Amino acid sequence: MVETKRLISVVLAGLLLLTAQAAPGFAEGRFQQGWRFAPPPGITVTDQRPRHALALQGNPYVSPAYLRQVVTYPTGERSGTIVVDTTAHFLYFVLGDGRALRYGIGVARDGFEWNGTHRVTRKAEWPTWTPPAEMRQRQPELPAQMAGGPDNPLGARALYLGSTLYRIHGTNQPWTIGQNVSSGCIRMTNQDVTDLYGRVQLNTKVVVL
Repeated sequence: MVETKRLISVVLAGLLLLTAQAAPGFAEGRFQQGWRFAPPPGITVTDQRPRHALALQGNPYVSPAYLRQVVTYPTGERSGTIVVDTTAHFLYFVLGDGRALRYGIGVARDGFEWNGTHRVTRKAEWPTWTPPAEMRQRQPELPAQMAGGPDNPLGARALYLGSTLYRIHGTNQPWTIGQNVSSGCIRMTNQDVTDLYGRVQLNTKVVVL
């Protein structure tokens, strides 16, 4: 009986979180200033892998504006296209019928901005990170290569853009979402990039504004 009640509590907590993600009005009512979400009673938030069923992996220090949600988004782009608005720190996955799935992102810092249109030419789960020579020249302490995993800066998933060095990828620094911090890549939380990864096909068009 105790285990059954615990399972019901966990399921209800999950439904509450999904409701908060899907309905901004509900979510915003539960937020403290500067917090991403307030967890349901009895649920703790951790930025590490949860150790038990009542822990929820997440980052409490990201603005609620960057929660994944369906929004109105009139565009001439076809459904399935990715549009990256670097100024607003949003990535849109076009759904069609004037709607898009919107994600919060981190973008390039001053001096590393770029824009253009490319295609997704490769997808990788828990990708290996090989810092380009230019980056290692700026930051000699970086490794020549780092295996994929929770400590890898590319996070859980990566979408590679054409022949460029740029990627849409996860991050082990989720608090940087909504910031200008990268060397040109588009950062997402690991949860969001995993969601996007499952929706995107090879050769998907990516428009960076």
